[in-house]
Amino acid sequence: MIEFLFYPADVICENLPTNLCSFAIASSGKRCVLENHKNTHEKTCKTSEVVVEKLSGYIETDQCVKACGVCRESVGVSSDVFLSSKFTCHLCSPACYHNCPNIVDLFFNLAAGEGVSLPALCKNQERKHRAMLAILSSGVNPSPAAAPLVAPAPESL
Repeated sequence: MIEFLFYPADVICENLPTNLCSFAIASSGKRCVLENHKNTHEKTCKTSEVVVEKLSGYIETDQCVKACGVCRESVGVSSDVFLSSKFTCHLCSPACYHNCPNIVDLFFNLAAGEGVSLPALCKNQERKHRAMLAILSSGVNPSPAAAPLVAPAPESL
């Protein structure tokens, strides 16, 4: 079930508390971003120049934030998150990918900017997950070629 948080009043990024800023979209259709103040540890919510075509006046639900493995306290978004299999596992999970279009759209565009197809990345994640489940359920040890590359423990003297 998709749960959206739309507000009847205008959503203005600069008026949002910092704990609702990240993954919010102003009524103007522009994404809200959390920024650090210079020389302090305080954060403020600002309107970015990034326009979302299909949503406006939207604040992401806590359920989607949790399902997608993102953090409302993060400042900025980086494509480095795609290097984490834990993150892509959350993002590509049915709970996120099929129910949280705002977060998926944000990372879809971020991936596309890096020349990566988010649907292809998620398909690959799904195949790896299914392969691991098949291995675990069969009771067969994975082949040495599939084992992670870990240096052997040094022998005791």
